[in-house]
Amino acid sequence: MRPASNMTSAAAIKTNYEVIIGLETHCQLSTQSKIFCNCSTEFASPPNTNVCPICLGYPGVLPVLNQEVLQSAIKLGIALDAEITRSSKFDRKQYFYPDLPKNYQISQYDLPIVQKGHLEIELIDHKTGKITRKTIGITRLHMEEDAGKLVHAGSDRLTGSTHSLVDYNRAGVPLLEIVSEPDLRSGVEAAEYAQELRRLVRHLGIGNGNMQEGSLRCDVNISVRPVGQIEFGTKVEIKNINSFSAIQKAIDYEIERQIEAVEAAIPIVQETRLWEEGSQRTISMRSKEGASDYRYFPEPDLPPLEITDEHLAAAQASIGELPAQKRHRYQNELGLSAYDARVLSDEREVAEYFETATAKGANPKLVANWVTQDIAAYLNTHKLGIQDISLKPDNLAELVILIEKGTISNKIGKDILPELLNTTQSVKALIEKKGLISIRDPQAIEKIIDEVIADHPSEVEKYRAGKTSLKGFFIGQVMKRSGGKADPKLTNQIIEQKL
Repeated sequence: MRPASNMTSAAAIKTNYEVIIGLETHCQLSTQSKIFCNCSTEFASPPNTNVCPICLGYPGVLPVLNQEVLQSAIKLGIALDAEITRSSKFDRKQYFYPDLPKNYQISQYDLPIVQKGHLEIELIDHKTGKITRKTIGITRLHMEEDAGKLVHAGSDRLTGSTHSLVDYNRAGVPLLEIVSEPDLRSGVEAAEYAQELRRLVRHLGIGNGNMQEGSLRCDVNISVRPVGQIEFGTKVEIKNINSFSAIQKAIDYEIERQIEAVEAAIPIVQETRLWEEGSQRTISMRSKEGASDYRYFPEPDLPPLEITDEHLAAAQASIGELPAQKRHRYQNELGLSAYDARVLSDEREVAEYFETATAKGANPKLVANWVTQDIAAYLNTHKLGIQDISLKPDNLAELVILIEKGTISNKIGKDILPELLNTTQSVKALIEKKGLISIRDPQAIEKIIDEVIADHPSEVEKYRAGKTSLKGFFIGQVMKRSGGKADPKLTNQIIEQKL
């Protein structure tokens, strides 16, 4: 394989070939217990402590469906504007799983709980700010159980052989598998699709979507074909992708690998490949199985599922406004940028915080600036959620309104923010206690300006000679002498008059 820098150019890909991409996404649900038993789903528990005869596959045990799993599947199906299958069932998927004790998986085959939905993604050109929206079809969504985890150890000192350990804690943890239509055409689109799916999952409160914990896992199916060819190329699946950036990198690499093979008349094999983060490449893992290899048949230990109107009504009532709908509203009605709208709608708690603050009469654009910049920086530094800070939405609204009225300057607002983030007292009480209320008396400001001008005659001379950019210098000096309390608007007006 040639180095990436010498591979087929992006221009050649766009001109001569079409890329066909579909994603199979496994979403681990945040239920307290597993899908068919009462064992805990707590992450990072000691190995083999969250197990019982049911998830360990003992003879004679019977699974019982966790109703929260069913309700979560219906919620996500409604959010994807999909068809909910009113009569569904579970199936056995025959496959040798060394980390699933039954050696088959309980899944869904021909009657999945959800079918024929769609998900809108939003692509932003960060140079121009242009937004492109694209609808990606959803083929199906179904419920299934997860497998355990194999831990591959090193060589045994006595025998020299390698060995593997198995942790069954994850065996039986509930999953929703979401299969997209082959509507994606680039690594950028695929990464954005996965992120939008995670936004939905988090908004609905059915999963945390943490890829680093394996709570959201994406398998990519990708093929290339010459432009104008009707038939799809040979599909290759890529597994072991644990970040959104890795999705894009793996796809970009695989596109170039497959195009090189086509150009060299080398057959592309239907297989499963792994993404190697260290070497930034895909490697062959095994040949790809077809549905017939799994020998599906209806699960005899679980009754058919009948979805009632009550199921649908309960799910619909808990969904609320979806992330994409929030983005549209924030941009169209509140005039926010595409970036701010996306950051604010990424997490349900952040959106609720923002909307509570603006409901108190604070300017939406100013609130957005504080949330997406200063507060976001604090949260990232301290690894906190917005629900963990002491500055409540009402207090942020108070801060923004006081700045707009000129009671305090924006600089003072930033200076007192660290204290506000760790206290429950009102903004007004804090600024009165510290004596930070803005100076709005023109005579008081004029006196400070006169002192600044008298102390900097050479800068005054340069300004009057045409170097008007020095006005910022004079404003800064006034703010410094006033402790940031001089009203910015009045300061600007009086300086212009004086100079």
